[in-house]
Amino acid sequence: MEDTHISLAHGNGGRFMRELIDEIFARHLHNPDLDVQADAVPLALQGSDIMFTTDGFTVQPLEFPGGNIGSLAVHGTTNDLAVAGATPKYLSLNAFIEEGLEIAVLERIIKTLADSARAIDVQVVAGDTKVLRRGEGGGLYLATTGVGIRGSYSLGLDRIREGDAILVSGPVGDHGIAVLLAREAFGLHGDVVSDAASVLPLTQAALEVPGLRFMRDPTRGGLATVAHELQRATTMGITLSQADIPVRDPVQSVCDMLGYDPMYLACEGRVVAVIEPGSATALLQRWQALPQGEAAAIIGNVSAAGTHVLLRTELGGERILEELEDDPLPRIC
Repeated sequence: MEDTHISLAHGNGGRFMRELIDEIFARHLHNPDLDVQADAVPLALQGSDIMFTTDGFTVQPLEFPGGNIGSLAVHGTTNDLAVAGATPKYLSLNAFIEEGLEIAVLERIIKTLADSARAIDVQVVAGDTKVLRRGEGGGLYLATTGVGIRGSYSLGLDRIREGDAILVSGPVGDHGIAVLLAREAFGLHGDVVSDAASVLPLTQAALEVPGLRFMRDPTRGGLATVAHELQRATTMGITLSQADIPVRDPVQSVCDMLGYDPMYLACEGRVVAVIEPGSATALLQRWQALPQGEAAAIIGNVSAAGTHVLLRTELGGERILEELEDDPLPRIC
């Protein structure tokens, strides 16, 4: 392409749009099932359950330590399938591009998106592009749909029982703080990298452990929001141990300086699992044997007593972990 920036002509259906699709999207996303000339594509799916999800991404900045909006779109969508016990197979991709965005930036993002999808054997098979007037978008928004196949696994909030153990696969808050520092709004700099990654190795390992009840990826609202989802669905108490929840020192330091609580910060490559207590150690060992799960921990349990989410503090006391109300870090994913 000779152009260096997106113009409204790239969304008008003519030559410029065709060149944009052919030279950036089709070139990087090419696979046998992607037909950029078709309005729909046939997919051959076999399995006991076909799983379907959708997601949208408006993160700012578009690129951050550990990833960009393209890799985030792949991981965010396919992780929703993975924690449901499915193997992701296909994605659709809608790109809403703001007039004036550098084409080099767009190409970097789409290439990263394509690489991230291929790394987990997922194909982008359909999509659309729209161009927004300057000032009407944040550079680039992405909307995705994910399709996967689930085997004979039976997971769900309704399977959770009193005494079940709660685990997290790694440190919390990395993604939220990495994006915050990338914005440079507070003049802070650090070496925090987003945890954005596919959780497929973690979920596939967990599915092999008997007694697994439920999995969730703690994205917006973080670990605390997942805990509240568990409490509302089960009407039982949830107790978390602050001393056992892994938080990296740089993340905790930024939180201490700015008044954030890492319990509420987004993760994009972690899994929260609920499992029967007798199998908790087995799952922990499975996760800790994986590169992504080296810092996994058993962090709490489900109790019939109580109707709150309680955090057992490092000083030995307990406090209620309230449900998130404000948005501490908008446009984080």
